[in-house]
Amino acid sequence: MVEKDLKETDARLYYDDSYRKTFEARVLSCEELADGTGYTAVLDCTVFCPEGGGQYADTGSIDGYIRVYDVQEKDGVIYHYLDMPVEAGSVVTGMLDFQERFDKMQQHTGEHIVSGIIHSQFGFDNVGFHLGKDTVTMDFNGVLTDAQLRWVEEKANKAITENIVVESRLLSCEDAKSMDYRSKMDIKGAVRLVIIEGYDICACCAPHVAVTGEVGVIKLVNAAGYKGGMRVTMVCGFRALADYNIKEKEVFEISHMLSAKPDEIVEAVAKLREQFLKEKTKVSRLMSVHVADKVNEIIPDTQLVILCEEELEANAMREYVNLAMEKTEGLCCAFSGNDSAGYRYLIGSRRMDVTSVAQTFSRVFGAKGGGKPPMVQGALSASIEEIRELLYGMV
Repeated sequence: MVEKDLKETDARLYYDDSYRKTFEARVLSCEELADGTGYTAVLDCTVFCPEGGGQYADTGSIDGYIRVYDVQEKDGVIYHYLDMPVEAGSVVTGMLDFQERFDKMQQHTGEHIVSGIIHSQFGFDNVGFHLGKDTVTMDFNGVLTDAQLRWVEEKANKAITENIVVESRLLSCEDAKSMDYRSKMDIKGAVRLVIIEGYDICACCAPHVAVTGEVGVIKLVNAAGYKGGMRVTMVCGFRALADYNIKEKEVFEISHMLSAKPDEIVEAVAKLREQFLKEKTKVSRLMSVHVADKVNEIIPDTQLVILCEEELEANAMREYVNLAMEKTEGLCCAFSGNDSAGYRYLIGSRRMDVTSVAQTFSRVFGAKGGGKPPMVQGALSASIEEIRELLYGMV
């Protein structure tokens, strides 16, 4: 039985009407924030839904010029964060940013549909939910395959086409015990249930669309392992349209750059990657020849040898130092970079303490790196002349 006498239903106008945009309310209190950045006002009723349950707060205005930039609930009291004060005892008119609200309603209702399907079909619980400005993430205590996720997405969109009424009921704790519903926590007192017949029953205090058709579309855009389960990322409604528009634009731009039709870009990229790997192999082979030539120039038992080039690959640096260490027991150094961008370095020696070199680099140049004898590596910012001068002073 619905409990009409629960006092919070009168104050929280969004419980009865998620689509209400304006309201009149009496200001019960208004206080300046301790840091002086704004004010908090308590009203005798509100359409502003506070932050909670993974969803950020509604925003809007009071009397058309006072910005409501945040709404928080503490100990059952809803605090409206304002950029200007309102007079206690006065009657004010609040206006909701309904475009923002409707977007959240689409996302949150979509989350209920997806979570309800996953729970009923696979037995996994939604143990974490975050409705951000761009995407929605849902954390489940189980892992779904790609095929299962596609099935969930298709079934969720079928729920949209069925245009099912999204019902909310506020029940006493006792009456709620007879209902089989999802909840992330034990609830004491009144329980507000959001019901999507055939798909989900969940305890939730947030506003939702009136019918599933208003969700528009549900698109699962990513899924990855998370804390032993899975984090699924989703966009619904106009967010899904915006996501599609962005990706469509990117596909056409890539298509133009590759001189390939949009439906042929995967094949074109595969060919480009194959060509790139061939060129990379060729460059590495030429770099090895170059490194060998440089090593051949080393005079045996030289105390310090340095190879410094702007675009020296990591493998080539290691190859040079290893080969150089076979010709001399001195310091063998390879640097890649330039004076303005800084240098990556690799230093080895069969006789000298290379860790002390790394420590000196860290102390003098603020270098970052590590390693242990016979080789250390890292990165630093200095001119090559400063580096050479320091190294010559150490051998």
